[in-house]
Amino acid sequence: MLKLTFYYTSIFLIGIIFIRMPEDGLNSFATTTTILGSPSSARQILNILTAIGILIYFGVAILFNLRT
Repeated sequence: MLKLTFYYTSIFLIGIIFIRMPEDGLNSFATTTTILGSPSSARQILNILTAIGILIYFGVAILFNLRT
């Protein structure tokens, strides 16, 4: 169960990084489409999702270290 959570959180974070990758220069997927709303709200949503994903990732990593 913990391994699956770790795996899915890793995939989730990689996906979020690919969605919000370029800030300037090339346009990122999040700012060129209207899937997530306006670019500023999309950036805010992605920041919140990234923070939640990182917290889950660190929590699961700590649990892995405590079990071994």
